[in-house]
Amino acid sequence: MGQAGPQHQVPHEVPHENRKPNVMTDTRTVSVLGTGIMGAAMARNLARAGHTVRAWNRTRDKAEPLAADGAHIADTPAEAVQGADVVLTMLYDGPAALDVMREAASALRPGVAWAQSTTVGIEAIGELAGFAREHGLVFFDAPVLGTRQPAEAGQLLVLAAGPSASRQAVTPVFEAVGARTVWTGEDGAAGSATRLKLVANSWVLATNSAAGEVLALSQALGVDPQSFFDAIAGGPLDMGYLRAKSGLVLGDQLSPAQFAVATAAKDARLIVQAGERHGVRLDMAAASAERLERAAAQGHAEEDMAAAYFASFEGKPED
Repeated sequence: MGQAGPQHQVPHEVPHENRKPNVMTDTRTVSVLGTGIMGAAMARNLARAGHTVRAWNRTRDKAEPLAADGAHIADTPAEAVQGADVVLTMLYDGPAALDVMREAASALRPGVAWAQSTTVGIEAIGELAGFAREHGLVFFDAPVLGTRQPAEAGQLLVLAAGPSASRQAVTPVFEAVGARTVWTGEDGAAGSATRLKLVANSWVLATNSAAGEVLALSQALGVDPQSFFDAIAGGPLDMGYLRAKSGLVLGDQLSPAQFAVATAAKDARLIVQAGERHGVRLDMAAASAERLERAAAQGHAEEDMAAAYFASFEGKPED
């Protein structure tokens, strides 16, 4: 789809607050395992808040830039967790998180708090919590809501479940990476925070798919997308997120990704599986997963999930 001219632009993203200033707080030594889009931003904000950060990523090149922010870059997960007060995992999925923690196991101290922020399925939470019990770790189910921009600004919404008696260990960490923490329960193993994250992501993915189809249909019917946005402006059908994701497509701003197609496809499948496990058929989530997977197969895997727009076309859409 061709770029819109200035008069047709839609906001790039929902506005967010400015980056947090450097603030010394109740400091911790935090091991950040996984420094992709979200993990790297979280590590930077932890360092900015005065915490000692030990970072590791399977592809070391993705972690190296954090050295300029004062982080120690570790060669192995075991090296990264040495001396840690809190271990923060932000990896691809549940199996990846479990594999990495197993690699770190020899250096984990009993009593260390583990803030598990990877988006995982309901089954995986039980497996991860089981690992924590075996190694005497204090487990916090702590996924986050937000994409690249709020992550970089330290404005994520942290969804967390874990024991009240130990929350002081992770509170400074959550305050450094997020604007707010919503506590969903005392037992991280129950996965109440992950369940809420899956519900929230089901809405995000449905809206993203709807935005892509609106733009694709506009393209097919020769309708200027701006006329649609003008028609719904200010009414109950208007939505900042719709405009933000549409703006990424119209403005050819799909890279760097706010939330990548491949990761969104993984999350969509987790949502479908959660529904199936509880006897609920989630047709929209299944369709979103299929659209995202088609877009990935077309070469858009690392672009923003708004690139699911391209899944509406067999080939390249006409300008």
